[in-house]
Amino acid sequence: MEMNFISPVVAAFTTLLVGFVWYHPKVFGAVWMKETGLTQEELQKGNMLKIFGLTFIFSIFIGMIMQSLTIHQMGALGMVGGPTITSIKPSFAAFMADYGMAFRTAKHGALHGFMTGLFFAFPMIAINGLFERKSWKYIFIHAGFWTVSLMIIGAIVCAWV
Repeated sequence: MEMNFISPVVAAFTTLLVGFVWYHPKVFGAVWMKETGLTQEELQKGNMLKIFGLTFIFSIFIGMIMQSLTIHQMGALGMVGGPTITSIKPSFAAFMADYGMAFRTAKHGALHGFMTGLFFAFPMIAINGLFERKSWKYIFIHAGFWTVSLMIIGAIVCAWV
């Protein structure tokens, strides 16, 4: 089992798609703009190619690390020398034959994505928000976005075979 470089790229579109819906003015966008003090005019002034391009690249990074968090076999892979194996021991081949597909479902990936959102993304966003003197609305809007995005990313990269 080697690292999959296609699934993180496909999963990276998640942040753009979820963000389009999540931050839409009829969902959480109006509240988010009020909490940040931004207006629609100010948001349109940014370099959108740069913003969306870097968002996509950073989301690929997230998809790559989500493979390690959702696919338990990555731990076994790390114990025998990493993602590119030139010669593996028979015990590893037997392990992968028996357990190579264990917990490789979208449901399992979504569970790990939820846990990553709740126990990793939410605390980081909350800490930043507290120091920036942001409201709990602001914190929960962003934490909710990342939790949903991480659930979908986890589902994609874990189930992709």
